[in-house]
Amino acid sequence: MITVAAVGDLILDEPDPAGFLAPAAPLLRSADVTVGHVEVPHSTTTTEVSTDVPAPPADPAALDALADAGVDVVTLAGNHIADAGPVGVTDTVAHARKAGMVPTGAGANLTEARTPAIVERGGLRVGVLSYNCVGPRESWATSRKAGCAYVHVLTHYELDYASPGSPPKTYTFADPDSLDAMADDVARLRAEADVVLVGLHKGIGHTPAAIAMYEKPVARAAIDAGADAVFGHHAHIMRGIEVHRGRPIFHGLGNFVTVTRALTPGDGADSPERLAWAKRRKELYGFEPDPALPYYPFHPESRNTVVAVCRFDENGLVEAGFVPCWIDDAGRPVPLPEGPENARVADYVASITRTAGLNGEFVRRGAEVLVAGAGSTKESTA
Repeated sequence: MITVAAVGDLILDEPDPAGFLAPAAPLLRSADVTVGHVEVPHSTTTTEVSTDVPAPPADPAALDALADAGVDVVTLAGNHIADAGPVGVTDTVAHARKAGMVPTGAGANLTEARTPAIVERGGLRVGVLSYNCVGPRESWATSRKAGCAYVHVLTHYELDYASPGSPPKTYTFADPDSLDAMADDVARLRAEADVVLVGLHKGIGHTPAAIAMYEKPVARAAIDAGADAVFGHHAHIMRGIEVHRGRPIFHGLGNFVTVTRALTPGDGADSPERLAWAKRRKELYGFEPDPALPYYPFHPESRNTVVAVCRFDENGLVEAGFVPCWIDDAGRPVPLPEGPENARVADYVASITRTAGLNGEFVRRGAEVLVAGAGSTKESTA
């Protein structure tokens, strides 16, 4: 049997990245395969191309610290991966490989971006795919443009009553051709790998518990096409968990190591776009980052986080669950031993799962929390 661990967003944009990873490194190294999502480019280029809120490139050497901490596969399909242009994309891929990790989700063209990461452990081939569901369009790869693999999600606003200027209802759904392309990738990988994992960069940022309309159908489509588990990230705050056909969907693993001063006014927010976003963030999401943590500009609830854990044997998924963690005052995710703090984070996950109307139910086993009904012998049609 092998163990796969997965963590959410990684922004390693402060000195001593190894120090931020140190408390979690023993747990990450103990897994046979550990998957993490690299949020920003890692490059020495000074190019900035994004029309969104641009993320500055991080030091390529930080990827060595990530590998040393036990990360084997990095998913790269996200809204910031192309912020430093094509050079930033290809540099990140190259530096990840040089550090000894296997990247997926981004590349010099769309074919490379859609190529899975495959590693072999314990006689099982583990394949990982990665897709960006949140845009912006300039992050997307094409046949001749560097960027990321993606699922094109459409947004429609409708005013359902006679009151012009009132808030509309928002409908979000995946473009069918784009969804089919993802499903085809998953089905092809299913034919050549024993374990199939899909990372989806998706969700509404900085908002507790919310699940947008498109998220469940896209994640379930990945399971229906053959994925054994889906890992979400992007929202910088945790989301709930559901089980579909006996397979776990972690709708958002939240932050893991996400340290940056790029959104802290007067402390690294060196562009008008980033300064404007730092101001608008409070208007949109109703929170101010903790001034004692200038390198952690995120929602206070985002300090609840987890390491997802899935175990597989030659017959498929045996069990799935997570290890509760807390992001401490130094910005470090710390796995929690069995006890009150562990239970508090586990209760938070259960609460946001219920609030989102998801079907995840949980059973505690020591420091781990198992997802009930997830496993090859416990098929669920919920």
